[in-house]
Amino acid sequence: MLSIEEAKSRLETAGQSHVLQFCTELSAEERNALLEEISQLKPEELIEHCRAAAEAASRHSSADGRLDARMKPVPPEFIGSVSKSDKETLKTWGDEGLLQISQDKVAVLLLAGGQGTRLGVPYPKGMYSVGLPSGKTLYQIQAERIQKVQELANVKHGCKCTVPWYIMTSEFTLGPTEKFFKDHQYFGLCPSNVVMFEQRMIPAVGFDGKIILEKKNKIAMAPDGNGGLYRALVDNKILEDMERRSVEYLHVYCVDNILVKMADPVFIGFCVNKGADCGAKVVDKAYPAEPVGVVCRVDGVYQVIEYSEIQPETAELRGPGGELLFSAGNICNHFFTRGFLKEVAEKFESQLKQHVAIKKVPFVDGEGNLVKPTKPNGIKMEKFVFDVFQFSKKFVAFEVLREEEFSPLKNADGAPLDTPTTARRSLLAQHYRWALTAGGNFLDEQDKPIPTKHSVTQNEDPPAICEISPLISYFGEGLEKLLNQKNLKSPFLLDENEAKNLVQTT
Repeated sequence: MLSIEEAKSRLETAGQSHVLQFCTELSAEERNALLEEISQLKPEELIEHCRAAAEAASRHSSADGRLDARMKPVPPEFIGSVSKSDKETLKTWGDEGLLQISQDKVAVLLLAGGQGTRLGVPYPKGMYSVGLPSGKTLYQIQAERIQKVQELANVKHGCKCTVPWYIMTSEFTLGPTEKFFKDHQYFGLCPSNVVMFEQRMIPAVGFDGKIILEKKNKIAMAPDGNGGLYRALVDNKILEDMERRSVEYLHVYCVDNILVKMADPVFIGFCVNKGADCGAKVVDKAYPAEPVGVVCRVDGVYQVIEYSEIQPETAELRGPGGELLFSAGNICNHFFTRGFLKEVAEKFESQLKQHVAIKKVPFVDGEGNLVKPTKPNGIKMEKFVFDVFQFSKKFVAFEVLREEEFSPLKNADGAPLDTPTTARRSLLAQHYRWALTAGGNFLDEQDKPIPTKHSVTQNEDPPAICEISPLISYFGEGLEKLLNQKNLKSPFLLDENEAKNLVQTT
């Protein structure tokens, strides 16, 4: 740990000596905590961070950001599609993906550094339950999907394979996440195949370029965005772990999508088939002004343009068939080769764009009093995981159906979109469709048939409540032998016990 003198010298070099202004008032324990934080800050990086933050904030307030004239959609030959591809092509891609999984070449990487603040909970989002009949959390759903996709590859290729699960956490989420997994026996996964690591925390900076103190002995820190992944891969020697396990392909995703297909064989197979080093799943934008980033090309380089950077008239542009020209909505669901991640981490990480978030950051004033600002007073800098697309030698996009693969959980109930209710309805509607396709018939509590409805929106519950465990079906496969011509009483929960009962009654 640094001494007081060493800390003073380091901070003076960076022009941040005010960080120690309350040092004489601190207990030994409080002082040591502050010195530990300071020890993590390298003077040269701190100088650059504070300078860049102040400059970026200035640009943020005055930037025009007009990229419209330079934007082009992703060429059709670089886009795969679930809805526009025939069954044979989809099977070819799926078989390729399962082959790679069976050879232990595929891992999943979860971006889970954020807290559930907007959900109104003090714990990580992955620990949240949206109110399914089973009571399962996002973490459990995802863990069980990993188990099932491993099983599918094992059965097809007569092997015993592993899909490692890398989980990037932050200072806020690492401890609770580790405890949650241990308390739940890693949801049936082997603990050695669940690798948690921590992304960097970086200081919040005031408009004057000075670090903000949130307490007398604590710097206001924030995770460096999901683009902090690339630095964290190096800092935590994750790339070496991947190499040791012979992992070649990574499926990277955000924790809050309840419909995410872990290590999706079709997506993996498509990307491998195309020889891609980088790929992105996209969904058709629901409407021109939908607040999602757009995957496109700018000056010939692939990137994601945030909705706020696109002029309304550009968002409204249509193609020859009446479709939106810029329709490829980003859902933070990506494919990377390990080689590409290694190249980004070693050569390009320092070139990633710094995005500015102007926030209300609680701070202590010169008298040591805690102040909760009523207007933004600080700058939090973050990098985005998708900003590496520009470095790809072979980028592809893969279009999926929103109702099957994208329903994020971001807001507390009461908000119009992306709530626990919309996420729950999305999953239950999907499972309801699967059961109908498999030939199931739903009955109400009086054993009367429930009229079938094949199209259900996020604004309504499906006619019958049906939840299917990922341990039974990964994406609707294998259900016909269990459900065909069966009467299913709503609410219906198809777990391993119920599956055994159905088999016995066949």
